[in-house]
Amino acid sequence: MAASVDLIVVGSANVDRVVRVERRPAPGETVLGGDTALFPGGKGANTAVAAARQGVRTGFVGAVGDDDGGALLLASLAEAGVDTSTVRRVDGPSGTAHITVTPDGENAIVVSPGANARVSVADVRRAGDVVSAASVLFAVLEVPLETVCYAVAHASAHGVRVVLNASPVAELPAETLAALDPLIVNKHEAAVLLGGTGDELSGEELAAGLRDRGLRSVVVTLGAAGAIIADADAVVAVPAPELGDGRVVDTTGAGDAFAGALAAKLATGAPLPDAARHAVIYAAESVLRHGAQGT
Repeated sequence: MAASVDLIVVGSANVDRVVRVERRPAPGETVLGGDTALFPGGKGANTAVAAARQGVRTGFVGAVGDDDGGALLLASLAEAGVDTSTVRRVDGPSGTAHITVTPDGENAIVVSPGANARVSVADVRRAGDVVSAASVLFAVLEVPLETVCYAVAHASAHGVRVVLNASPVAELPAETLAALDPLIVNKHEAAVLLGGTGDELSGEELAAGLRDRGLRSVVVTLGAAGAIIADADAVVAVPAPELGDGRVVDTTGAGDAFAGALAAKLATGAPLPDAARHAVIYAAESVLRHGAQGT
């Protein structure tokens, strides 16, 4: 039986296959890279691990394969203190992310969903009591949209605060958007949801534009520049700390570290501005380590 948790995450778990390269290949080009390194990852699992490391009781609803990758992912979640009793093992491969990282720490990622594509409404229903008793539900869009929308509706109906990271970006039903507090997106994702490219709008304008579409609150992440939050009261910039030249090692999972730290703070009852300030610091520290779940 699943334990009672303060934060329940519905999302993806991937094995990250990381290759360091001097530069990313151009179309049709082959470049040599370093040795392939395997790390536990996936937006949902990364967020759950980050939250659990904040000392918040965290559970995870998802699926992993019956392969070595599934064992790696379950072990990493458990080691961080995440309750995995609502994670289902399925026949077939676990999700995999193929990642190249350049010397400046920037990454390019291709995700093969694997077991994540089989995270179902039935999985959320089986975890219904855990979801209903949580303070915050966090979801990502690397699992089927139908499952996410059901989880959001179930949590909202039981008075659970709902946080969603719309990545990879997708159009969401109006009733799902209306339940989010906050919606987390980066600048590109915010622009897509507003029907533009993002180049013509500032982070503040993007956040305000999304809020004005009926959302309770919005967080637009800006990478090294921090984040913008918009709620019914104001639009506020939250700057990130300066890291200095040459300190960034790997930006893989920085957005997930931000999301996990923010969701964890919200689960303790912190106001959104305080949670965002904590999250930008935690995310900045995460890029100084290798791997999306690096300690």
